[in-house]
Amino acid sequence: MIKKEDVYQIGKLTKAHGLKGEMNFQFTDDVWDQIESDYLICEVDGILVPFFLEEYRFRSESTALVKFEDLDSADAVQFLVNCEVFFEKKYQEELDEDEVSLNYFIGFKMVEDDEEIGTIIDIDDNTENWLFIVERPNGEEVMIPAHEEFIAEIKQEEKVMVMDLPLGLLEL
Repeated sequence: MIKKEDVYQIGKLTKAHGLKGEMNFQFTDDVWDQIESDYLICEVDGILVPFFLEEYRFRSESTALVKFEDLDSADAVQFLVNCEVFFEKKYQEELDEDEVSLNYFIGFKMVEDDEEIGTIIDIDDNTENWLFIVERPNGEEVMIPAHEEFIAEIKQEEKVMVMDLPLGLLEL
C-alpha cells in the first residue's frame, strides 16, 4: 500500500482529451519524465493508486497528455478528472542534486540552531525567487527564500532541513 508520507504531489489530471482515453496532466514537477517512470500515482477516493503509463507527450513546459494502460475511452477516464497526481519520494535519490524538485521537501521540518522554525507546507513558485511556505509551531505561516546558501544541511532520513538564515529574517 502506498502511504501519503512516501509521496509528494507533482500535479493534477484536469480533463479527458479526445476519445481514446488521453488525459490532460498539469504538472509542477517533471521528475516522472526525468527518470522515465512506468507509472503515476493518483489519489482516487482518498486512496493512492498507481496507474501505468502507456504513452505521453508534452504540450508545454507544464502540461502533458498522458494515456494510461487499459483506459481506452473518454468515459473510462472520467473518474480521474481532477485527481491529484503524486510521485514516490524514493525516486528523488536517482536524480542529481541539482535536479531535485523543491516539492520533495514539503512535509520536512525546518530547524535552525536546534530550534524548530516550522514545517514546510508548500512552495511558492510564482516569482523568480522561489519561497518555502512554512507553518510555524504557533500556526502562523512565514515565507522563507528557497535559496541554497540558506540551507546548511538536509537530513533526508529524518525529513529535516537545517537552515542558516540571515539575522532577523523570521521577524519580517
